[in-house]
Amino acid sequence: MNYMFPASYAWGNFTVLAVGIWAIVQRDSLDAIMMFLTGLLLTVLTDIIHVSVFYPPDYLTDRKRFSIGMAIFSLLLKPVSCYLVYRMYRERGGEYTFNIGVTRAGQDRSAYEPIDQQDAPPQWPDSSKTAQQPY
Repeated sequence: MNYMFPASYAWGNFTVLAVGIWAIVQRDSLDAIMMFLTGLLLTVLTDIIHVSVFYPPDYLTDRKRFSIGMAIFSLLLKPVSCYLVYRMYRERGGEYTFNIGVTRAGQDRSAYEPIDQQDAPPQWPDSSKTAQQPY
């Protein structure tokens, strides 16, 4: 058979499809949906590379024309799929935070509560200061 794209094109897209099925089945997993979104974004890049490198410069048969057309159509639909998967990620409680490990100088730490506080109030009332019983 005369294939248009190499096997890496099919393996990449089918792998992302399998991760997408896993993300839909595992409704409580943020990792699955994040892996699916990352895979979709990576396949956008690899699909652009595959179409640009393996586009035939000469005569196109009907099969090759259909193959290129479906690859381009899939590539055009992937940003819409990424948006919908991102909305699903937000619905499941995920937050987009880009953290490269550098802390900001003006970071608000008002909600910080140390757990090893020495002067914490006692859990039980002091027995020597019990309230007097009314007569």
